[in-house]
This record gives sequence, structure tokens and C-alpha cells, in this order.
Amino acid sequence: MTSSLNQSSENSVLRGPANNTIPADGTGVLQLDPWLEPFKDALKRRYSKAQQWIKTLQESEGGLEKFSRGYESMGLQSLPNGDIVYKEWAPNALRAYLVGDFIFVPPDDWNRDATPMTRGDFGMWHLTLLAKDGRSVIPHNSKIKISLVVPNSHERAERNPPWIKRVTQDLAFSPVYDGVFWNPPVNERYTFKNTRPPRPASARVYEAHVGISTPETRVSTYKEFTKNMLPRIKYLGYNVIQLMAIMEHAYYASFGYQVNSFFAASSRFGSPEDLKELVDTAHGMGITVLLDMVHSHASKNFNDGLNEFDGSDHLYFHEGARGRHEQWDSRIFNYGNHEVLRFLLSNLRFWMEEYQFDGFRFDGVTSMLYLHHGIGSGFSGGYQEYFGDSVDEEAVVYMMLANEMLHSLYPTCITIAEDVSGMPALCVSLSLGGIGFDYRLAMAVPDLYIKWLKEKQDAEWNMGHLTHVLTDRRHGELTIAYAESHDQALVGDKTLLFWLCDKELYTNMSKLSDFTPIIERGLSLHKLIRLITHGLGGEGYLNFEGNEFGHPEWLDFPREGNDNSFWYARRQFNLPDDDNLRYKFLNEFDAKMQWTEEKYGWLHSPQAHLSLKNESDKVIVFERAGLLWIFNFHPEKSYTDYRVGVQAAGTYQIVLDTDDTAYAGFGRNAKGTRFFTTPFEWNGRKNFVQVYLPSRSAVVLALEETL
Repeated sequence: MTSSLNQSSENSVLRGPANNTIPADGTGVLQLDPWLEPFKDALKRRYSKAQQWIKTLQESEGGLEKFSRGYESMGLQSLPNGDIVYKEWAPNALRAYLVGDFIFVPPDDWNRDATPMTRGDFGMWHLTLLAKDGRSVIPHNSKIKISLVVPNSHERAERNPPWIKRVTQDLAFSPVYDGVFWNPPVNERYTFKNTRPPRPASARVYEAHVGISTPETRVSTYKEFTKNMLPRIKYLGYNVIQLMAIMEHAYYASFGYQVNSFFAASSRFGSPEDLKELVDTAHGMGITVLLDMVHSHASKNFNDGLNEFDGSDHLYFHEGARGRHEQWDSRIFNYGNHEVLRFLLSNLRFWMEEYQFDGFRFDGVTSMLYLHHGIGSGFSGGYQEYFGDSVDEEAVVYMMLANEMLHSLYPTCITIAEDVSGMPALCVSLSLGGIGFDYRLAMAVPDLYIKWLKEKQDAEWNMGHLTHVLTDRRHGELTIAYAESHDQALVGDKTLLFWLCDKELYTNMSKLSDFTPIIERGLSLHKLIRLITHGLGGEGYLNFEGNEFGHPEWLDFPREGNDNSFWYARRQFNLPDDDNLRYKFLNEFDAKMQWTEEKYGWLHSPQAHLSLKNESDKVIVFERAGLLWIFNFHPEKSYTDYRVGVQAAGTYQIVLDTDDTAYAGFGRNAKGTRFFTTPFEWNGRKNFVQVYLPSRSAVVLALEETL
């Protein structure tokens, strides 16, 4: 296997010059960013380590492709003849047994010595249970554990198998999750009907959590999401869904970020077959489905997690302090260990194969990239911050291998990195010395909006600073922009509309109530913020479910601190569906925005040409995808016959207007109005048009021939 596995892919991660002069040492990225020259030794070292792993796996495992199929040999495997083979890595254990209710001994216990395992090389334990009369001796849905005798104390430690594909919880008996042997009869297994959709040219991402996707105070299900949410997402015009909290986590309030069982889909939402139906149905609608992948850390639970699995604290994780994330109270993987790599890379393959996901949003990439996990680091942008002793090169190399493997095997795969640090070459291919992600999240953008809403008056918003933050991204490395994600919705913060309107959301969002100045401002800025983020902020767009219509409250999962209430752990989709409430206006504007992007494709067009950022007028003008974008952020002033430069001559009409009455505006620009260019240079453009710009509004103009 070579570093050019991905060259035939249509992946949009940067591939480098087409002149085939790319150096074969990981420094090709220097041709794209010469400022990396002082750090070429670090780039070479990372690349060399990745290549060494590829070579090692080729020689010892038959290649990265075979190596990443560990889920087909590790853990419990049901053979066609009914035999069951079990294989587990536990080098520190003295003895091992497979136990469960399939060896139940009356009146109320399991026979913990009935099925001893045999120790093999490298600490691998194995066991074969022969079928009886052609049937497996472990029935489908049986509870199982691995029972290990650990050193020193020689006590039994009963754990869930790390590769287990289902775990369930019975709170009547214990809060601990139990492993389950998931092996349904053929007629009960979901059969995929649809192929994966083509990779979207523009990624419009709907970030969603199955459990909260109901107005009711309970946990929603995969089936309900399929029935109720998928049509809603399709109507809104999103073409990518990012599903959160799917990998099983014992603590619901962790939002899925304290994973216990990496191969198990959360049972609190339904069965594995239900999740397969969800993904397949989305594919039938042409929607790509990504999984929120948590390989940055793991739950420190040991009764139902990976921690201290074989009695040691350093099996899957680093030993001592390096293996602990003190801020997250969790464990850190040892990314340089052969078997840990098998586990993590196979985990990615498993979700792609078993559930037909289309890619991943990698959580906590900043924590993975640095030994300090980003704690206490401001990341000023100096390149020296991205190289040197503070970087976890083993984690960097793992991500290189993961992206290379995924993109070589799945041409339509999408990977997104959640990184706040700005690591160079994060979204550049391994062949050029990069880490290989497709997109990075523009995490500075929502931080700016929240900061301004907390600290500044509207008249103090600086147009130059706003456009700088929206356009400040690495050339050639694709970015997904967003105004707010789940992070801004969590308790302790507020959604944007909540910041804008606060308590009036409870009193004045009815169309039967007064259209107060606070509600008018809130709805106007909500639309403006989203539109300028969509048009100027990146090559992709993300929205957290419910925020498209201005969900009125924060997100808080049931926990001891709120008396285990579900009141805030739900999304009130009844609000935009009520014709008497103003949430519907924001919902419809969001749909219009997504579908207009589908038509004109600005997200996959070159970056915008910014021609005006007038501080006193609070006006921003730019062109992208042949469209003319004009924003007036002034809280009071409207402008008649405002002159705006534009490169392409012709007759323009409005294709998107935040002031349209369909979106709770005042309709101050008549529909069908035609704007004629004048051949006179203005703001560095060859022509100009004159437009009416109402306060706190924006219009997007297109040439008539494109309508």
C-alpha cells in the first residue's frame, strides 16, 4: 500500500499540483504553503511514521484494508454452521472465561467456569463454541460478559467485550450496561435497499441527536427519527445529516461524548436494525449520513467500558497521567499501539460497512493533536504552535492512516475535523504530507456572534472584523461554517434567538401578539447572521437541529442537577408547525436559503470577492457563484438608491430577501423588481447597480437568465 491510495477518489481534500512534481517525503504541502518551510523536518517525520505503519501492516497483516477488518475476527463471530468463535485481546489477564445467561445455573447465577478461553500469542484469548444440532449454543439476544482473572488480587473482573455490537441497560437491576449477543435470524435482519448517494458538491449539514428529536419529554427513537425527522430535513434542503451520540454511552447527559462501547449503537433509541433503516431511508432521499465519531477519548467506566479491561490501566490507553484527560475526566487512547490501531481503524470500517454511514465528523481533534489537549493554549496562529514537543505525533499519524484508509476504500466518504487550533495541512492529503480530512469546522465564527450578542450593541458591530472572521481560513483547505451548533445550545449558554429575544420568546412569538421591536430585531438578525455565514463563511454549512427556526431554549439532558428532567432535552418541532407562531417564518427562510444554494452552488464555488465593508453605513457587499450579496446591518438606517459594484453586466432580480413578508419581513423591496447595471467602475468592479437597502436586511441578486 502506498501513500497515493486516494488519488482516484473524487474527494475534495486538496491533492496538490497536477504537474506530478510532488516530493515523496511529505513536504508537497510546501508548494501550497511556503511558510511551512521551517517545519519541513516535522512534516517529513509525520509522513515517514505513517508510511512505516503502512509498510508494517502490509508485511504483518496483509495491508491496511485487511487490518481494518478486525471486527470480522475479533470479539464474537457467528459462523454459517452455527459455531461461535470468540477472540479477545487481554495480555494482562491470567485466565479468561466467556460467561452469560446461555450457561445459566439454577436458581439465579451463571456458571463462571464453564467456558474457559485459551491464551495465544500477543495476549490474544480465543474460544470456539460448537453448534448443537446446527444451532448456536448462544441464542440471539443473550446477555454475555468476559470474566477475567486479574494479577495481584487474582479476583474476577467481569467486563463487556470491547468489540461487542450491542449493550443494554436494565435499571431495575443495575445501572451497568450488559453485553448482548446480537445475532438475529435472517428474516429479522434489515436489508439495505438503497445505494449511498453521490458525494454532495455542497455540504449542507444538519446536526442531529436522535434522542431529543421529539417535543415530548422522553427519549425519541430511531424509528421516530426516520418517520418524523427525515422528511423535515429533506424539506429544509439539507443534504447531509450528522448524527450525534450513536456510539453507546452509559451517561445520557454526556451527549454521547463518554463512549463505553465503540461498536454498539445506542440501545436507548432502538435496535441496530432500526438504525440501519434510518440510514437507508435517508439514502433513499439522497441524503448523506455522517456519524459523530469519538476517538479522542473514552469513558473511564470499567464495569461497562474499556478502562482497566484486563486489570491494567494501559491496555487501550496510555499509562499514568498521559492516559487521562483531566478536564474531560476520561481516558486517552495509545494511538501508537498496534492493537489499539486495529481497534480504532476497524471501528471506522465497521460503521461504514455494518450501518452504511457515509463518513464521520471527528470529535475533539484538537485534543488529539496536542499532548496538552488544547488546555490553556490560545493558539495565536504562529506556526511554531503546530509543531514540536507539544504535538502528539502518534495521534496525528493515526488520523493520517484513518483518512487514507477511508478515502481509498470509500470514494464518496466525507471526514470533518473539529479543530479549534488551526493546524496547517489538516485538510490536505497524506500524499502531500497532510492529515487528510475533507473539511474543518469554522469554530471561531459562532464564538464571535455569541461574544458580540453578550458584549456589544448592534451599532458597535464591526463590519471589517465580521468579514475577517468569516473569511479567515486556510486557502485550499475546505471549511464548514456555522452560526451555532450544539455547543452554543447547551445549558449555560443560549441559542442565538434566545440571546436576541430572551423572555419575549415566551410572550411575543405569536402572530396574534404585537410585533415588538425586540422580536423584530431578533428575527431580522437571526436571518442576517445565517445568510452571511452561509454565503461568506466557508465551503460547507452546518446547523444544529431546531436552531433553523430559532429554538427558544437551551439543551440540558436529564441529570441529578435538574431532577432528571427531560424538559430541555427535546426539540419543540411543534413550534414551526404552528401557523400562528413566528417560528414558522425562520423555518421557511432557512429552507429557502438551503434550496437557493442547491440551485446556485455557492458553497462549492470559489471564495467570495468582497467589494465593500462600509463601517459607518454597516453595509457589506460581495459576489460569489455569480450572485450579488448585499447586507445592511444598520439597526436604524435604510438606504435609497444605494450604489453597489458588480463585475458582471446585465439585469438582476432578487432570489433571496430577508425582508420578504414570507419570512416575517416588511416586503420593502417589491418582488420582481429588476436592477439594471451601469457600465461604470465602482468599488473595484466594472459595473454598478442601485438598490434599496432597508435596515437590518439583506438581498441576494442573480442575473435574470439564471432564474
